[in-house]
Amino acid sequence: MRGPLLLLAILLGLAAPVAAQHPTRHRSPRHHAPTAHAEPQRSRTAKDAFLRQTGHPHGWPGHIVDHVVPLACGGADDPSNMQWQTTEEAKAKDKVERQGCARR
Repeated sequence: MRGPLLLLAILLGLAAPVAAQHPTRHRSPRHHAPTAHAEPQRSRTAKDAFLRQTGHPHGWPGHIVDHVVPLACGGADDPSNMQWQTTEEAKAKDKVERQGCARR
């Protein structure tokens, strides 16, 4: 009985220094400074509240949830700043918003 315990203690004793010599592969993510192209964070909770308030808890085919004042331009990620918009209207609005907000 003593042999296996002694072997285990030796292995554990030798394993600790070896593990300390190698950096871990699971490093914490690097935090980069925001860039001009970074997407603002969206709140799933706020969007879900908007969907429920408007009577379309599972979405509305052919439409997207749009921010009246874009997040990139300082708009709130809140149901009071959200509206339904057709996919085509959204594409046109996004082109204009990207140009306007990029200058700020």
